[in-house]
Amino acid sequence: MSCLLDTHTFLWFVFNSSQLSAAAQSHIADPKNDVLLSVVSIWEIAIKVSIGRLSLSGDIVQFCEDEANANSFSVLPILSKHIRPVQSLPLHHRDPFDRLLIAQSMVEGAALLSADSAFEAYAPDGLNRIW
Repeated sequence: MSCLLDTHTFLWFVFNSSQLSAAAQSHIADPKNDVLLSVVSIWEIAIKVSIGRLSLSGDIVQFCEDEANANSFSVLPILSKHIRPVQSLPLHHRDPFDRLLIAQSMVEGAALLSADSAFEAYAPDGLNRIW
């Protein structure tokens, strides 16, 4: 199974946070799963650091890439095929990062590991959220 990490899921996993659900932890740890970290999340982390909403030091891109490599996550680029569905997604969620993660998850056929229950509104559109 392919699993796409929401940004907070990636950070909670990396920092061993108790906020990470047992189900998400299990899917990430399962060696049979292909765990994906989107460039969308790396971009979101960089923006949150730059505006002071997240405290991380050093090269954020390098940090994310190092953590992805250390945990055998595949870094998922943003491709045109990921952007196309965004224009037709219902506006249940207005955050542009989340909308692109939703579209990537659906296009890639990957479960989205996220605590955000608002994503459930996209289940009829094909989104599989696990938490």
